[in-house]
Amino acid sequence: MTSRSVPDRAAKGCAHHRESHTDAMPVLASATVGARFWLLIEHSGPWASHLEDCFLPEDVHSLIKRATSLGIRPQLIRRPGRRSHRGPGIHVMVADSTAAEPWLAEGVIAGPDDLDMDALVAGVVPESCILVSEPVFLVCTHAKRNACCARIGLPLARALAEILPDRIWETSHVGGDRYAANLVCLPHGLYYGSMSQAAAIAAADAYRSGEVILDRFRGRAGIPEPLQAAEHFVRSHTGELSVSGVAVESSRSDGDTTEAFVRGSDARFRVVVEPMTLTTPCGMACADTITTYRLVSLDRVTPVRYATSALT
Repeated sequence: MTSRSVPDRAAKGCAHHRESHTDAMPVLASATVGARFWLLIEHSGPWASHLEDCFLPEDVHSLIKRATSLGIRPQLIRRPGRRSHRGPGIHVMVADSTAAEPWLAEGVIAGPDDLDMDALVAGVVPESCILVSEPVFLVCTHAKRNACCARIGLPLARALAEILPDRIWETSHVGGDRYAANLVCLPHGLYYGSMSQAAAIAAADAYRSGEVILDRFRGRAGIPEPLQAAEHFVRSHTGELSVSGVAVESSRSDGDTTEAFVRGSDARFRVVVEPMTLTTPCGMACADTITTYRLVSLDRVTPVRYATSALT
């Protein structure tokens, strides 16, 4: 890298061009594919680059290992600005983003054996947890994973906590640090990236009202990226913003091209998308590229005459 390109970098320890953290770069269809079930564990830190390397109590490590083996995404969480110990027991939250009606539950457990994670992957609330009606918002502030997550995420988390003090959590790596600041809305697993304070407040308000804002919307976690793109293009085409108003019913891929049938509020659509690669503004200085998706075609098929699950 030449010295001329150094000022174009976002911050010391951040390898991304500064425009990666604004709305100048696309964030479309980049939500974490593997996040279908969630386990949030309150732990004030510090957090190492990877969870398995964190200095954690053995029972917390056991929870993380068990969750990972079952395909549940573990996240460490903490309250913005607070580093005090909560008290006896382990505060956990679990979520199912794949259910017809996604849910979130929480509890305080004595140890790993008190949390039935087999029930979670079966779509059942563990007996040690209680359903909660309010959503949770996660802001990635994982500095050891990438400096930009803390530099941009920490002030965002603290600003949101002043408005929604009981619903905002700092969290470990959620995927896609190039899109910092990242905001995740649970239980539906909606991802937003490159968030400003104003954009984050708007997204949180919309989600609490059961809606999505397409500006800086990365997609819905737990489904393949081409299907996230298909849902996005249907929302953009129809103006449908309700969280459950758009969902992929079926899909097939032929090489890099994906065809999906997507249910909207009053019609079904045949959507064809394919990946495209963009070079970031630093060009060959860092050879950084972003894969996104372009719309090949979108056609209305039939009116919707029956109800189907909003989640795939």
